[in-house]
Amino acid sequence: MTDAGPDLVILGGGSGGYAAAFRAAELGLSVVLVEKDKLGGTCLHRGCIPTKALLHAAEVADTAREGEQFGVKTTLEGIDIAGVHKYKDAVISRLYKGLQGLAKAHKVTIVEGTGTFVGGTTVEAEGQRYTGKNVILATGSYSRTLPGLELGGRIIASDDALTLDYIPEKVVVLGGGVIGVEFASVWASFGVDVTIVEALPRLVPNEDEFASKQLERAFRRRKIAFKTGVKFTGAKQDENGVSVSLESGETLEADLLLVAVGRGPNTAGHGYEEAGVRMERGFVLTDERLRTNLPNVYAVGDIVPGLQLAHRGFAQGIFVAEEIAGLEPRVIEEAGIPRVTYSHPEVASVGLTESAAKEKYGTGVTTFTYDLAGNGKSQILKTSGAVKLIKAPDGPVVGLHLVGDRVGELIGEAQLIYNWEAFPEDVAPLIHAHPTQTEALGEAHLALAGKPLHVHS
Repeated sequence: MTDAGPDLVILGGGSGGYAAAFRAAELGLSVVLVEKDKLGGTCLHRGCIPTKALLHAAEVADTAREGEQFGVKTTLEGIDIAGVHKYKDAVISRLYKGLQGLAKAHKVTIVEGTGTFVGGTTVEAEGQRYTGKNVILATGSYSRTLPGLELGGRIIASDDALTLDYIPEKVVVLGGGVIGVEFASVWASFGVDVTIVEALPRLVPNEDEFASKQLERAFRRRKIAFKTGVKFTGAKQDENGVSVSLESGETLEADLLLVAVGRGPNTAGHGYEEAGVRMERGFVLTDERLRTNLPNVYAVGDIVPGLQLAHRGFAQGIFVAEEIAGLEPRVIEEAGIPRVTYSHPEVASVGLTESAAKEKYGTGVTTFTYDLAGNGKSQILKTSGAVKLIKAPDGPVVGLHLVGDRVGELIGEAQLIYNWEAFPEDVAPLIHAHPTQTEALGEAHLALAGKPLHVHS
């Protein structure tokens, strides 16, 4: 064993790990990055990118099926799942090659192998020890299941759903959060009979209640069944299918059960507890500057309590690299991180929900909801939905919630409004190009500033 002696050793090459590596290298630090699989992690290979590729294929299927409403004579002959996977895998391959090229350009040393944090600022991988001046723990997350519910056969997680080589006829999705509703949306577009089971009272329960209602209304129109406020009690499978039992006494029959109950921190087996890292429920605890309780040891991404989002990990990786380099970057505010569910329709948000805003500010919170029925581009796209703004008493806009096709592309402006603490009067004079969906944000702020135009009183 030898001591490589870099400035920074990173355990995990997902969004947080590689962002930290590239930024640290830009700042003149020597970097060793240990990754057991492929650079890019879950997001690139088994999460964000492949899922959104499937969702785009699903959108194309819907467009072909519904072309007549636009005066275009199209028909959907069927789904070539092998072709869908070829398209998806090509997207992943191009992005992966790009990451490999960037790692080489930044002169980041990539160590392929399973890494273990052995204490101090040392990581061991494949019999070699790498001791840096600093260590970043960035080992990501895994698909969780429920106690007593074993994955395998017809009971699958999202990783398996991404590689299915056939289109099932009926699927039960256990979990109505982001992962569950995205896969439900894909399968419904592919012609699958889908039922979502969610123990909490509504779909996408972490979003504002307004967004949940809008999504549920859209899913009813799409004939995506869902059962909320009901708990799963068990599942049995055989060669013909899977039977899903609910607390209500109901039994659902399907070809597959997708377990989409969230992701857990991938910390077991990496030596964290043994090395004395302070943890809770498998998560690594840090302060606001992402420092663990051990000197010069940081943690980023899904192993840190909070939103499990690739772009959160990416931002945290950049933050820690700059922190190590002495740049004193601004602390990342969790509520200022944009969130998007890429179902059909999409749900996008940033800031506080109405209930959270009232809990923080009291009863003086005001809201305004602008219906996309008044937005020209949304009518062209034939999408329904709305934009909801939440304003603090005598203060800025503290929550923006959007539902509708393609509204994920609007969240960039929305997160600027929130993070720059803009008042409705600050946004109202800004000119939004016509016809675009961004006008919906403009109209909502005009109304909240007291000068509504395309709004019925």
